[in-house]
Amino acid sequence: MKTIKGPAVFLAQFMDDHAPFNSLEGLCKWASDLGYKGIQIPTWEIRLIDLKKAAESKTYCEELAGTVGSYGLEITELSTHLQGQLVAVHPAYDLMFDNFAPDDYKNNPKARTEWAVNQLKYAAKASRNLGIDVHGTFSGALLWHTFHPWPQRPEGLVEMGFKELANRWMPILNTFDEQGVDVCYEIHPGEDLHDGVTFEHFLEATNNHKRVNILYDPSHFVLQQLDYLEYIDHYHEFIKMFHVKDAEFKPTGKKGMFGGYGDWKDRAGRYRHPGDGQVDFKNAFSKLTEYGCDVWAVLEWECCIKSPEQGAREGAPFIKKHIIEATQKRFDDFAGSEIDENKLRNILGI
Repeated sequence: MKTIKGPAVFLAQFMDDHAPFNSLEGLCKWASDLGYKGIQIPTWEIRLIDLKKAAESKTYCEELAGTVGSYGLEITELSTHLQGQLVAVHPAYDLMFDNFAPDDYKNNPKARTEWAVNQLKYAAKASRNLGIDVHGTFSGALLWHTFHPWPQRPEGLVEMGFKELANRWMPILNTFDEQGVDVCYEIHPGEDLHDGVTFEHFLEATNNHKRVNILYDPSHFVLQQLDYLEYIDHYHEFIKMFHVKDAEFKPTGKKGMFGGYGDWKDRAGRYRHPGDGQVDFKNAFSKLTEYGCDVWAVLEWECCIKSPEQGAREGAPFIKKHIIEATQKRFDDFAGSEIDENKLRNILGI
């Protein structure tokens, strides 16, 4: 068993134009003062990191890690969620997802995809230069618009979709493999990798590429009404990142899983601050510890009610409370004895 590391915080949702949320040093001091031990850095935020420079310069990475370390923090992982999304975009979503790309690549899906692929390759090298061996991202989606198909899906569509998705990711995965870094896909509605079955489809399509792994976030499974604890039983060997985020699902006679096009607070399924929703974090932390998952527990604030400031203040002690110091001995060791083969035979009557 392994003790989960933490608490840490994902900085993406806390970025702002006002101090301390507009600079790396400001956010480091803020996070450290709140009791966090690590930060997860969104690489699309140029105020936090120059991703290309980090890929090309170990000196820059040493300086970056030194700045973070001066506040008693570690960089837990880098994130390319927005860039990963752009590796595979169905044309129906082109206009909306253009917001994730620099202006030079908008209205040009092919160029945008090439930019995204290069960003992921930079992230692989930057992670290695920082001494980090896991990385968080999204898979993107070519099939999501068919998840509840009407009209019905033609035969072979799903297989073709995952084959194409794998073709786009294989050069990226190979770059990560060269750097010795695992790609952890956040299993998430809106992505082609959104549950266990779709993760397995992708794993098979990549010929079980050893760098294909999972960022586990139970909140996304509450919204799907998927057993998020049993998920750990099935996929613990792939879980190498962990977002601590809560959710609740409260269907009514008027709305259910699909949400009725409501705003987040008006949906039956909505994200909440850890401890305010329905996720059983006590058992989630227990299972991850039991299976020896070597992960950081990283707060991701996405609550539709509680402010990010309050969420951040409460997040560190919440995570700290749930981290289990994995035992290195059994409770009945005191009653043990040295191995005596003759004694064993006598006990068994042989």
